Amino acid sequence: MGGPLNVGIVGLGRISGAYLRTFAALPQIEVTALADLDPARAEAARAAAPGARALPVADLLAAPDVDLVLNLTVPAAHAEVAAAALAAGKHVYGEKPLALDTAQARELLAAAGELRVGCAPDTVLGTGTQTARKAVADGLIGRPVAANAVFVSPGHESWHPDPEFYYRPGGGPLLDMGPYYLSALVHLLGPVERVLGATSRSRPTRTIGSGPRAGTVFDVEVDTHVAGILVHTSGAITTLVTSFDVVASTQPRIEVHGSAGSLAVPDPNGFDGEVRLRHPGEPDWTVLPPSAGYVGAARGAGVADLAAALAEGRPHRASADLALHVLDVMQTLLAAGRSGGAREVETACEVPQPVALAQL
Repeated sequence: MGGPLNVGIVGLGRISGAYLRTFAALPQIEVTALADLDPARAEAARAAAPGARALPVADLLAAPDVDLVLNLTVPAAHAEVAAAALAAGKHVYGEKPLALDTAQARELLAAAGELRVGCAPDTVLGTGTQTARKAVADGLIGRPVAANAVFVSPGHESWHPDPEFYYRPGGGPLLDMGPYYLSALVHLLGPVERVLGATSRSRPTRTIGSGPRAGTVFDVEVDTHVAGILVHTSGAITTLVTSFDVVASTQPRIEVHGSAGSLAVPDPNGFDGEVRLRHPGEPDWTVLPPSAGYVGAARGAGVADLAAALAEGRPHRASADLALHVLDVMQTLLAAGRSGGAREVETACEVPQPVALAQL
């Protein structure tokens, strides 16, 4: 493939600004078209992509100067928009989750043919997770035996002006934040083969706390606290907690423990951060310098990696196979939590290629 990858963006909500800022600094990406159900939002986004046209969704999908559709719609629309883009002969990269369920996700992969399907999160491609991954691969903690992963918050309604979708099907703390944690865990420890889980819902409604709709009460339709045990094919066991029911916490984001040491991994919702190592008998943690990953990466790194993969004829790292497996793990964990007991995860995936230390 010669020249930049031409990208059309569908969905110009809050997250789109982060992608547009990244793309503005990457010559390998050219944003050519913008579409949103609210035409005014698409028009306003042109300030960050001056060469792009604001179009209806159907026109964007048909545009000859769009090679890849970046799908930034709400979770409930992810599969529908991605399927339409594939039918129009476009590569697709979308925000997480890949679809609302694995059945939808499998249909997308089956429809893709030779087209590429990528999916966030791409935070795992930064120096944080990749430096931690290299430390594990280099044997700095010996044989990995366990991990703990914790995301807890009181919920997004205190700051988000339109938070309802976080509490509808496709939302909840696991489907919202779990992809960051599970994608990082797959990079660190490999795919998951079995899960045990428990879930709860603390209250039936939530109240918007800021913005023009402050005080609006809305229904909670999903579980808001999910705890699980994940058994990896490598033999390592992860304890995972995701919650919208916790006021505050001092627990670390991710730790990986091995036969010869422990590793503290930075926030998987970020691209960098300190990776810390501690061996038996040492009085304190040692900060490891960045040794792998895209330096200075930000939202959109996965699209840039996909563009490079097309040019180099290699698999892209923020792959649909990984996204399908992460979605399957989350669905299986939720089902296990509601029914009790352990459940086998149906899918597996190849662990994406590591990222050498390099500028994006």
